[in-house]
Amino acid sequence: MGSTAHHRAEGVGRRDLIKRSAALGLIATPGMGLLSACASSGGDGQDKAEQGKKTAKNPLGVNDTAGLEFVLFDGGFGKEYAEDAVKIYEHDFPKAEVKFAATQKIQSTLQPRFNQGTPPDLIDNSGAEQMDMGVLVGKNQLADLTALLDAPSYDDPKKKVRDTLRPGIVEMGQFDGDPVWILYYAYTVYGVWYSQKALDSLDAAYPETWDDMLALCAKAKKKGIAGWTYAGKYPYYIPFSLYPMIGKVGGREVLDAIDNLEPNAWKHPAVKACFEAYYELYKKGYILQGTPGLDHIQSQTAWAKGKALFLPNGSWVENESANVIPPDFGLAVSAPSGLDASDKLPFGTIWASGGEPFIVPAKAKNAEGGMEQLRIMLSEASSKNFTAKVKSLTAFNGGTSGITLTPGLKSGVAALEKAGSNVVNPRLQDWYVQLQKEKIGVSGLGEMMAGRLTPAEAIRKIQSFADEAAKDSSIKHYKHQ
Repeated sequence: MGSTAHHRAEGVGRRDLIKRSAALGLIATPGMGLLSACASSGGDGQDKAEQGKKTAKNPLGVNDTAGLEFVLFDGGFGKEYAEDAVKIYEHDFPKAEVKFAATQKIQSTLQPRFNQGTPPDLIDNSGAEQMDMGVLVGKNQLADLTALLDAPSYDDPKKKVRDTLRPGIVEMGQFDGDPVWILYYAYTVYGVWYSQKALDSLDAAYPETWDDMLALCAKAKKKGIAGWTYAGKYPYYIPFSLYPMIGKVGGREVLDAIDNLEPNAWKHPAVKACFEAYYELYKKGYILQGTPGLDHIQSQTAWAKGKALFLPNGSWVENESANVIPPDFGLAVSAPSGLDASDKLPFGTIWASGGEPFIVPAKAKNAEGGMEQLRIMLSEASSKNFTAKVKSLTAFNGGTSGITLTPGLKSGVAALEKAGSNVVNPRLQDWYVQLQKEKIGVSGLGEMMAGRLTPAEAIRKIQSFADEAAKDSSIKHYKHQ
C-alpha cells in the first residue's frame, strides 16, 4: 500500500495505501479521524439487482442486464488498466451499462454514499484518502469475497480463482476467521530504491550493513550528493524500508508484536537500534536538504535527478516517476541494509505484499458484477496488461511470460527471488490506517527524521499512540493468528 497507494491521501496505502497509497501510491489527513462515520450503518440502502443464472461462463450468476459502477483510485498506476478490464466486462455482458470513474478523493467522494447505503459495486480503496479497512470490516460494510475466490478462474475452469493467486494474498484480505473482505490486486515490492548508475559512479555496491551505508553516504556527500530523501509530507513511506529492517534485526516476531498492539512492542531493542540508525542519517547530514517539506512526487523527482542516492518506496515508483527517471538510470530496488552479522534474518529480507485494495461494499447494488469484474482482472491477459502498462506485478501468480521486464520490475523480481522465504508483511497499514499514517508516520517518524524528536522520544510517542489504539473500544482489533 498500494500501491501508489500509500500517500495519496492527499488507508496507504499506496499506492497513499496508502495506500496508496495509495498503495501504491497516501496520508491520512486530519479528516481521516472521520472515517468511522464513513462506516456507519447508513440509510436503507439501494435495491439489489436480481441474481442472474449461474453458467459455466457466468459462474457468479451476474445479472446480465444490471448496471455496474466501478470507482478506481487514480494514482501511480493510472486508470488505463482498469478501463481495459471494463471493456472485457462490457463485451461479456453487452446489455449491462457500466459506469466507471477514477478519483484521488476516495473517502470524501464515497463516505456520503456509504452513509446513505448507496455505494458503488467495486472500489479501489487506495490513496491518501483511503477509507479505513479495519473500520469498514468492523462495521460489516464489506461483502465477503469467498464466492469470487471459489469461482472458476477466468482462464481455466478447472482452477479456482484462489489457486491462481500469489502466496499471502488471500490471508491479507482476512481480518478474523475465514471471510475475505479485500482483494489486493497489485503485488508491491517495498524497499530502498536507487540508481545503479549512481552507485557505479561512486564505485560502490549496495551496502548490506549500516556502517557500510553510512560510509557510502559520506562518500556521496563529498561529491555533493545526499544519501537519502523521502516523502517528507507523507513520512509513512519511511516504514517501507524501516519496518523490514526491524524485522531483519529482531526477527519477524517483533513486527508481529507491533501489529498486535502488544504492550511495549515499540520498546524492543531492535526498534531502538533501527530508529537510532535512521536518525544518524539526519544527524550526519545525509538527508537531502528540504526533504521534510517534499511530497512524494517532489522527493521522487529530486532522487531521479541524482540529488540523492536512496529512496524508500514501493514498486509503483517506476511507473509514477517514469517521466523523470532517465533512460540510463539503472533503476533498482534492494532489501534494506541491516545492522551487522548479529541480525536475526539474512540480508535480502524484504517487505512485499498485496497493494491496491479492491472491495465490494455489502450494500452494493450489483455485488456479483463487482466480483466478476475482479475475476476478469485476475485473468492472465489482464494481469499481463497491468504489468506491461504500469511496471508492477499483480496478485495473479504469473503474468510475466512474454513481457520484457522494465529495469525496476526486473530488479523487484530478483529481490523477491533473493528473499526466498524471508518476506515480511507488516499489517498496520491495512489494520489501523490512521494509526500507521497519521500518528506513527507523521507525528512520530516524520518528526524524528526532521530532527524534532530524538529516537527515544519518537519511540515513547509511538508507543503511546499504539497503547491508545489498543484501548480504544470503538475500533476493532486484529491479531496475527
